[in-house]
Amino acid sequence: MNEPRLTHLDATGAANMVDVGDKPATTRTARAEGRVVMLPATLALIREGDAKKGDVVGTARLAGIMAAKRTHELIPLCHPLLLTKVRVDCEIDDALPGLRLTAEVRVQGPTGVEMEALTAVSVACLTVYDMVKAADRGMRIEGIRLLAKDGGRSGVYRAEDAA
Repeated sequence: MNEPRLTHLDATGAANMVDVGDKPATTRTARAEGRVVMLPATLALIREGDAKKGDVVGTARLAGIMAAKRTHELIPLCHPLLLTKVRVDCEIDDALPGLRLTAEVRVQGPTGVEMEALTAVSVACLTVYDMVKAADRGMRIEGIRLLAKDGGRSGVYRAEDAA
């Protein structure tokens, strides 16, 4: 098995953007997740649609989609990609209590979309926090991670298989 290496470092150890110009365009997908844990009363505000700033779930979903499309502007060595799909879902979870957020991103291109999925879910979580922080500054954003990726030379990754 090959020893892992950091692809964004050149031979001298300097950061550089990976050249994907000769890589074939294939379908690549990635899914990521995150959670916002809050007080039960804060979750009730979201469920009832009573947050002062408006529709928390809808706004978080839109923010995540927009963030995925701008990942290359936020993460220095990411390539700008023509994404073919971005989906952000928010699920109320009374057991947390809070919201579970997931993002799925797809592209037909020469490089993966893991960073886009992670950025989408991160910004969606931050948006939830921003929308209801007046009611609960003690919220926690946690568990942001890559769930799965498909496509490309490195193949398939599933978080449940890596545990």
